[in-house]
Amino acid sequence: MNRFLVSTVVFCLLAAVLSQGHPKDVVPPAQPCLAPLQWEGRSVEYDHNTGRNTRAVVSYDGKNQRIRVLEEKKGHVPCKKFFEYIYLYKSAILFQIEQATKLCSKISLTEAWDPYDIPDNSTYEDQYFIGGPGDMIEVQEWSDRKPARKNEAWVGIYTVNDCYPVQETYTRNYSVTTSTRFFDLQLGISDPAVFTPPSTCQSAHPERMSQDC
Repeated sequence: MNRFLVSTVVFCLLAAVLSQGHPKDVVPPAQPCLAPLQWEGRSVEYDHNTGRNTRAVVSYDGKNQRIRVLEEKKGHVPCKKFFEYIYLYKSAILFQIEQATKLCSKISLTEAWDPYDIPDNSTYEDQYFIGGPGDMIEVQEWSDRKPARKNEAWVGIYTVNDCYPVQETYTRNYSVTTSTRFFDLQLGISDPAVFTPPSTCQSAHPERMSQDC
């Protein structure tokens, strides 16, 4: 094979590689995707202040602004209580139910409804693949960062195809407070009754119960 032919082949191969681009060479989207309004799945929340992981089954109803969180028991944890939480933001009420005794606390919700979605005014950060070859899921990363004006207090990672939440991280005073991962998500609410507190909540206490014995 002469030098001219070799050079031609090399040039063609290089041109083909460059034309494919790099996974990170993605044009930022014009606006965030629209996350599902109702889904069920599981989550793991890591509290960076206490060092505690909380695993839970989650039912999310963005249409009616309510969330139900059922803590999962993974092995024996000495001197720990497990709770069910029902957040009813339209009524500004949180029910905390101890799973073993069904004791109930009824607490006023002071924080505003914060949906699992990407706000319209979010800043696009990156787009990439999670996993390895043949096992990859494409996601987008967004934040509430305002260039030259404000560092991010929230970073959200959502799938490109269906806009499901993958991870959300919150920061305060330049320190991460909580990191939450989502997985095993299914569209819709299979049992709306999970948002109805048990009868023991008719005589609920106004104080939040401790997680420890």
